[in-house]
Parts: sequence; structure tokens; C-alpha cells
Amino acid sequence: MTGYRDEHNKGQENQQYDDKRDQPLQQEPIRTITMPTGGIVLLMGPSGSGKTTWLEQLVENGTLLASETVSSDRFRQLVGDTDHIDWRQHPREEGDVLYQQYRLISDRAFRVMEETIAARARLNLLTWVDATHLHPEDRAVYINLARRNHVHIIVIALDVPEKVLLERDRTRLHARGRQRIKQHIGVFRENMYKLKSEGFDAVHLLKPRDLELVRLERTANPLLQPLGNGVDVIGDIHGCYEEMMQLIHKLGYVADEQGIYRHPDERMLVSVGDIMSRGPRSLETMQFWQRQLAAQQALMVDSNHGWKVARYLEGRRVQMNHGDEQFVAELEQYGAVHGQEALDTLKEQFRAMLLAAPSHLVFTHNGVRRLIVTHAGIRDHYIGKQSKGISDYCRYGETDGQDDSGKPQRTDWFANHESGEWIVWGHDPRLRPTIVNRTVNIDQGVVFGGQLTAYRFPEQSFVAVDALHDYAQDVDSPLERQRKRRFAAPNLTPLINGYSVMTDSYGEIGVRSEFVKAAVDTVSHYTVPLEELMYVPPTMTPPAVSALDDYLEHPAEALAYYRSRNVSRIVAQKKHMGSRAIVLLFRDSQAAIPYIGRPLSGRIYTRTGRAFFPSSLEQQVLDKLRTDLEHANYFEQYGTDFVLLDTEIVPWNLKARELISSQYAHVAEAALHDRRTILDTLHTAQQQGREVADWIGEWRERLDNAQRFAEAFQAYCWDTDGLDGIQIAPFHILAHSTGSLMDREHRWHMQHAEQLAQSCSMILATEYRVVELGDENAEQQLVQWWSDMTEQGHEGIVIKPECMTTYDGDRLVQPAIKVRGRKYLHIIYGMDYLQPDNLKRLKQRKTRKKERHALMEFALSLESVARFVRQEPLERMHECVLAALSLEADAVDPRL
Repeated sequence: MTGYRDEHNKGQENQQYDDKRDQPLQQEPIRTITMPTGGIVLLMGPSGSGKTTWLEQLVENGTLLASETVSSDRFRQLVGDTDHIDWRQHPREEGDVLYQQYRLISDRAFRVMEETIAARARLNLLTWVDATHLHPEDRAVYINLARRNHVHIIVIALDVPEKVLLERDRTRLHARGRQRIKQHIGVFRENMYKLKSEGFDAVHLLKPRDLELVRLERTANPLLQPLGNGVDVIGDIHGCYEEMMQLIHKLGYVADEQGIYRHPDERMLVSVGDIMSRGPRSLETMQFWQRQLAAQQALMVDSNHGWKVARYLEGRRVQMNHGDEQFVAELEQYGAVHGQEALDTLKEQFRAMLLAAPSHLVFTHNGVRRLIVTHAGIRDHYIGKQSKGISDYCRYGETDGQDDSGKPQRTDWFANHESGEWIVWGHDPRLRPTIVNRTVNIDQGVVFGGQLTAYRFPEQSFVAVDALHDYAQDVDSPLERQRKRRFAAPNLTPLINGYSVMTDSYGEIGVRSEFVKAAVDTVSHYTVPLEELMYVPPTMTPPAVSALDDYLEHPAEALAYYRSRNVSRIVAQKKHMGSRAIVLLFRDSQAAIPYIGRPLSGRIYTRTGRAFFPSSLEQQVLDKLRTDLEHANYFEQYGTDFVLLDTEIVPWNLKARELISSQYAHVAEAALHDRRTILDTLHTAQQQGREVADWIGEWRERLDNAQRFAEAFQAYCWDTDGLDGIQIAPFHILAHSTGSLMDREHRWHMQHAEQLAQSCSMILATEYRVVELGDENAEQQLVQWWSDMTEQGHEGIVIKPECMTTYDGDRLVQPAIKVRGRKYLHIIYGMDYLQPDNLKRLKQRKTRKKERHALMEFALSLESVARFVRQEPLERMHECVLAALSLEADAVDPRL
């Protein structure tokens, strides 16, 4: 729209118009128009009413950004290289063609403009639309667009006198003509008083002089809150006042003289709603939050029970059931004690508090959205917006019909969360806090006898207290239904597109979709049943490359790493050259039912989850272990129904027979044959007087390498007959039914392994050393032990900090570093890897990704074992195991 740009004439016309008023212009009151935080401002007016000129002034003086304005004329130019075609100045046939061309350009221009406005609305941005918008159907397009995208829409109609419009059109570059201007005026007059009934959030009618007086005001988005020093988000309380106060004290909040609870670090309490109903003390709970909110020491979002109670307090006809009737009973008792006037005052306070609660809250840091708090869920494009539809979604979540019992079937809205913020929610009681795809459920069903949970952010940690009673006494409570479905197959929908697991030791661990899919394929086709796969042992990282010229790995670098991480004592244990295996042994088959869901003697599987032995041999091994441990009174001594071991099973050829025969043996045989043949040929040439001494020396060294290679892998292989020859070397006693044992010192694990070896002939004890770092003599003795051991053909050692979980400040320290011997590494890097050129190249290896994976897999292993011992639902264990297998699917140099 070209608009009117003659400032001098404009001033005269405005003055003539103003002269008809009683008051002079400068005494008119300033009018304020509040712009929506994000949404659409629709300008309406006949051609020439000054819409474009006004917008240009608003951009020029900084009131609006240029990107916040769109114009139909500008889009006509973008689409058709012109904003106007005057078909009236041409013969009729030509004019008809030009008219149709103009209509086509206009149609395409408006479509593109609408898509642009829709995109901005979806992002909750403000857009001013410059077009005439005279007809209801034109305005309805944008009203519907705003409703679909849950943003506000207001209309500003410019009511300009006819003579002013006609004069402006006469002097503009592309005049529209007197007839068209009069037609615009007629339609405008007919529609201007109907605007309020069309569904706009606000309607503003401005005269020309109002443009000089109006003040446009931007308001802050009320949903945005500063993260400040952190927030503590509390799950559904449901009137469990005692548990709430226990949790608040546990979080570190202290009451001041007025009874307002404040945190010494100025943190903020936040409620996900549903603070009342079902529990025993709803009124006290609501009074607590009313005081905190009034003192600006808490925040709370809307919820389904909160909304229902608010409408009841307004006098609406609401069916108070599902625990809300207990709130009503408390109100009646309060009125009986304190009188009707006090009751009315209390009800009004509660009503105002509940109706003021927003659908969700957006906590920001440095202008970036970090944390969303909502009651039942939220879609990404709803974040930061307000509408009736968004409020309903946040109160009730997303459902897909009802189950056979009439309860709503909730859908996994969180599977589609992609915008990056953390979303904390409640509403759907879970046995444990559940983290999927950066969403955190913290409703642990305190009113059903579960827990009341708080989520601390940005620490991303949980604090919880146990319920004092099962107040609801519901035999079909959500928690009971989950306990009954404990062994139900996990739902892959929220996992398959990538997800994250929150661990205590490492924090959030995210796994990408392509690796999850590879892990799902492995679990679906190759592993032991899911309920038996409770732990995937973490990988181990090698040390930094050795500073010594003729070594690739050496203990000195591992010791230096732990010294740099402020570790004072380490445990070094011999590394057996076998196959990693997990051994789960129950005291009897019935003891497995609470953990596996069915009778089971036990299970032995590889680090990738596959069965280690054929079933008949596995049963023999388990029977032998159980018989010996029962004879040693092991299960009674430790009061446990099972023992879970992380082990190495030797000999190596038990699992690697095919690998040895098809690769190592053939390579060794061929290398020995070829190199002997070459040496024989060189010796013959030497006898004939040729100068080949240097070559003979080189190939003699190569033959020695081939012999070392053959000896290296053969040292780890021997024949077995049934149980004879099989040995199991445990190095972590992961858990008993009494709890996880992964918090014990490594020395305890090694001593316990010795006890197991004394009890069972199949179990092999492991040599180990405890070394004080900084004791040069002890460190040197450790290095000598490693050197002697590896020169005899043993694989090497594993060096670990004294405690399995060790931190340097807030950084998790590597739980284990493997240091392999020079001879053994011939198997890994090839028989000639110690050649100077080869060794120089190998010393360029990168280990950072391996180190990161080792830490993440270790954290996942801690988490999965703890969940197994607590008898959590299968899907809770499975998300840890699947994440660990997914990390294994992420390619890392297999030689590390």
C-alpha cells in the first residue's frame, strides 16, 4: 500500500478535522493500546487511510521492528514485481487480461503473506498486517489463523473522513479512483461496528488525530519467569500437608517471622498444581500456597483439580467427586467452626488464587527458555502462549479414549518434544520420577501411599519423602496398576526417536535415534529376555599413550591421570584374558519371581546381552555355583535372595573359538610360513655372497613378531570338557537383594571375590594391589608387577580409584583404566605394531570418545542395577540398558 506521505497536507487536513472538536488537539488525553506479546494486529481501513504511513513511522521511531510488519502491497511486489496494475486505462480486452493478472498476483501474495504470518504466530511473534481488511471473510482468515496458533488478535480500524481519503487518493502515485474509494468507505462504515462480534480479543477505532496521541505499549509475557538462583518444583500434593512440609524443610526452606518460607539461597518454590483433594488436609495446604504466592515466594500452575475447585467456588454446577468431595467436607467443617463470613472470605481467597494460576510457566536464563512447568503436559508450539485450548491441554494432557474401566488412556505427548527445554509435569502418577526426551514426571502418588517428589533445577536432581499413609485407599490406584504391569513390555514410542536418562552420577545422558534403533534390533533378536537383562557392563578406556618410545600403553599414564584427578589411593587388579560375562544367581528358582516375574535359576550373558553358554551347559554352571554357595551358607550369611556378579570367564576360546580359528590361527600360520620362507631365501642369497644382512635382521625380527603373536593368543586358550576347565573371575559384586553394592570400595569387592573363590572351585580369585599415589616406591613396584606379569603373557591390569564412584569436584572420574601389556597388544594392533613407524602412527590414536562412553555407560550401569534391586517396572530398567546398548552402537575404535 503506497499510502499518504505529504506531511504538510496531512497536517492541514487533520487540523480541519480537529477544528470541529470543542477541545484543542494538545489537550486530548493520551490513549494506550496494549500490543499482544505474540500475535496479530490487523489494520483495517479504506485505501489511503494512512495504515502504511503510520507503520513506517512506528518502525522509524523504534516502536516496532521492521520484521514485525507485513504488507499486502509488499507481498504483491515480492510475488509479481508490482503492487498495482491499472487495467482501467486500457481497452476492454486488454483490461480484462490485466485485471485477471492482478487478481492472480493478489491471490498468490495473500497466500504467501498468510503463511508468513502463520509461521510467526506459531513462534509466538508479533505481526502487524497492513491491508484494507474491509470484508468479514478477509478478517475471518486471520481470526482463524490466530485461534489455530493460540495467539491473540486485535484489530485497529482507521476511521478517516471521506474528503480526506478522496484528497489523498487524488495526489497518490497510483490513484484508486473516486468510485473505488467511495466503495471502500461504504463497506468500512457497514463493518466498523460489527467488529466486536467477530471474535477479536480487542477492537480499537482510531480517528486521524488519534494516531498522534495513541501510545503503543508492550507488556512482558506473564508466563516468563527468571530462573534466578534456581527453583524447586513440587509434584502433586493432593492435601498431603505433613509430607509437603517435610519436603519443604528437606529442601532447606525456613519460615520467617510471618510464617513465609524462604530459602537461604533465594530459590523459588513452584507447584505443578493439584495441591488439594483426595488427601486429609487440603485447606491447610491451600492456605500455605496462598500465603506463599501473596508474598511472591512461590509460583503455581493451573491443574485439573484446581480448575474444578475454582469453578465450584464460583458457584458453578460442578460434580465434586474423585476426591474433591473431601475438600468440600473440609470447607463445611471450617464453616461450622469459624462461621459463614470467615468461610466466604476463605473461599474467595482460594478462588482468586486458583483462577490466577497460569496454564504453564517458562523459566528463562540469559533470555533463553530453560525450564517449563506444567501440570499434565504441553506441546512445543504452545510454550509461552495462552488460550483456552492451551489451558485445557495443560490441565488434562492428551488422551485417546478410555480403557475398559472407563479411565482415560493417556498418550505419550512427550515423545514429540523437540524444542530443547526441560518440561516438568505431574498429573499422571508414576512409581518413580520418569525422564523421557527432556520431560520429567514428578507425580509419585503421595496420596496413594507413594512419594512426594521435588525436582531441583538447574541441578537436575530429585528430593523426595515417603507418604505417611495410603490416604486414597484405592485398590485400583495408578501405582497399584503399575505394580501389576511391572513386567509389561516397554513402550518404545517415547524411546525410538532418541531419549535421555537422568543418572545420579553423570546427570543427563542422551542417546540418538539411529543408535537406539540399532539397540532395539539387538534386543529384539539376539539378547536374553528383557526382564533378565538388568545390567550392561560399561566399557573401559585405555590410558593416554605412553611417553616411552617402545610402549603404546604403560601404567605411568594411568597413575598420572588419577593423580591429576586428586585420587589418593588406587586398586590395581590383574586383567584376565577371557570373555566379559554377567552372572545372576538366585538362591532358588522361586526367589526370582519378584525380580523376573517367573521362576528362574539364574542367567549368564555377555556384555552385549547374548546368552553366554548353551542352555544345558549354563544350567550346569548355575547349579554348580548354587550348590557350592549354599554349602558355604552364602545366601543366609548375607540375607540375600540373589547375587549379581560382573565377571570374566576363561578360557577365552569359550566364546571366541570361531574368531580364533578363522582369524588369529590362520593369520599366525600364514605369517610364520611366509616369514620363514623369506628368511630361508635370504640365507641362501647370503651364502651366495649377496649383501642381505640388513634384510635378514629385519625379517628375523618380523618372524619373532609372528611367533609372539601366535604365543599371545594361544596362551589364553585351553580345552574344556563340560564344567572342567571353566573358571569365573568376579571383579564386581554388583548387588544382593538387600541393595546395590556398587557404592563399596574396590578393595571390598576383591576381598569378597576371594571369599567366593574359597566357597566355589569354579570361581577364580584375582590378584590385586592397593597403592597410595605419591608413594614412589609403591608405584614402581606396581609397574614392575605389571611388567613381569605381561612379559609372562598375561593381558595386563585394570587400575581403579579406591571408590567405584569418585568425583574430582563435580566431575566424575574414570571408574577404571585398562593397561595392556606389550605382548598382548600384538593381538589387538597386529604382529608388527611395535615397528617404529607403526608405533608412531598408533600413538596418534584418539581416546576422548571412548572415555566419554565409559563414563556414561558406568553411570547407566549404576542406575540400572539400583532400579533392578528396587523392583522397578521393566521399562525403567530397560531404558538404562537400551541406552547402554545404544552407546555401544555408536562406533568407537574397537581396538581401544
